[in-house]
Amino acid sequence: MIKNCFANGAKKAVTFSFDDGITQDVRLIALMDKYGLKGTFNLNSGLMGQKDSLDIYGTVVDHSMIPKGEIRQLYKNHEIAGHTLTHPLLTDLTDDEVIYEIEQDRLKLSEIAGYEVVGFAFPNPWGKIEDFTHLSELCKKTGVKYARTTYITDGFEYEDDLFSIGMTVSISNIEHTFELAKKFVDLKTETPKVFYIMGHAYEFDYFKSWDKAEELFKFISNRDDIFYGTNKEIYLLN
Repeated sequence: MIKNCFANGAKKAVTFSFDDGITQDVRLIALMDKYGLKGTFNLNSGLMGQKDSLDIYGTVVDHSMIPKGEIRQLYKNHEIAGHTLTHPLLTDLTDDEVIYEIEQDRLKLSEIAGYEVVGFAFPNPWGKIEDFTHLSELCKKTGVKYARTTYITDGFEYEDDLFSIGMTVSISNIEHTFELAKKFVDLKTETPKVFYIMGHAYEFDYFKSWDKAEELFKFISNRDDIFYGTNKEIYLLN
C-alpha cells in the first residue's frame, strides 16, 4: 500500500542502496554520516573478507570485501540487507538454488547485524522490470519483505510492488544523478515521491567522483521537506 507521507510528514524521500559490502564503503559511510544521509547496504555473507579487484576496461579497482567482524560497527547508522550468499547470476540457478542463496544470506546477515534482515537487492541481471517477475516470486518464499531490482526508472514514483522495486538512477552516472537531484529538490507534490539512488562504492574510485559525490550529498541533504531514510524505513515503516 502506498503511504500518504513519510515518517517526518514529508511527501518526498531520499534513499541510497549500495551493493557488495566493499572496503570503499568505509569512506562512503563517513560522507553519508557527515550529511545525515541514510542508506541500505546489500551484502554477500559468503564473500566477507575476501580480497578481490575488478578490471573495468583496463582500469583495475579494488573490490575487497569488509571482514565479518567489522560489519555491525561500520553499518550501524544504516540498514544491512541481503545480496545473496555468493553473488551468482540468478538466472543460471534452479528455483531451489535461488531461494537458498537469498534465504541463507538473509539468516547469516541477521546474526551478524543483530537484528532481522528483511531487505534484499538482486545482484543481477540488469534489465527490464519484467526480467524480475519470476525471481520476485521466489523472493516471496523466503523471509525477505522487500526486494530491489536493477531496473532504472529515471523517475520518482513510490513503488507499490515491494518485491520489484526499481531505482531512480545509478550513481555511476554522477552528472545525471545530480541533474535528477536538482529536479527532485524543486519538485512539488501532494503524493509521496522517492529519489532512489543505487550504486557500488568502487565506482567513485573508477570514475574519480568522490568530490562530486560529496557535492551531491551536500546539495541533497538537510532539507525540511525531504525524509532521509533507509530502504526499510521508506518502504516498510511509517
